Amino acid sequence: MQRLSSSLFSECAIMKKSSANVVSELGPYTGINAVHGVTYDGQRIWFATGEKLSAIDPATGQALDSIDVPAQAGTAFDGRHLYQIWEDRIQKIDPTSGRVINTIPAPGGSSSGMAWAEGSLWVGQYRDRKIHQVDPQTGAILRTIESNRFVTGVTWVDGELWHGTWEDEQSELRRIDPQSGEVLESLEMPTGMGVSGLESDGGDRFFCGGGNSGKVRVVRRR
Repeated sequence: MQRLSSSLFSECAIMKKSSANVVSELGPYTGINAVHGVTYDGQRIWFATGEKLSAIDPATGQALDSIDVPAQAGTAFDGRHLYQIWEDRIQKIDPTSGRVINTIPAPGGSSSGMAWAEGSLWVGQYRDRKIHQVDPQTGAILRTIESNRFVTGVTWVDGELWHGTWEDEQSELRRIDPQSGEVLESLEMPTGMGVSGLESDGGDRFFCGGGNSGKVRVVRRR
């Protein structure tokens, strides 16, 4: 397993730092007290709410669907299946039937965000301040990147690896070099807007879970 040094995440390594452009807020929703993991299937935003996965329209925020499956942390989509962290495992879910078709071990510790890219799952660990590249068939850890911030959501877009942070009531979105771990860019969220989950729409928008606000916030990437 390859481990990348946390020293590469020093503040001096940040090349570009700016304020996040929050363009809209979706929610809150009746019966949903918190938003955890967030993913996007090309049409719907899915987010974990603790006892289920909920889907909304990214344009209108309208609630569309839900799946009754335990969902307390990161969520990902591989183009066909949803993946959902629950306690010490990652569940692979058929979004049409809602059936859990496979489970693999989650990395030990406080697993948080999750993304799909390059045929792998990328799993954030909150208090351990790490991102693991994970084999989706076995759960084996292929690579580890260390951070100096609590890691929440994780996403990829245009070959860029981004992750959310949430610490001391401050949150930011960080773009990091997936090979070296160097922090390349930081978007600072407004005070009081925490990031509990993170997903890209494949273009210029991020969908950010808002934790106990029960909202999904849309942030402009560029």
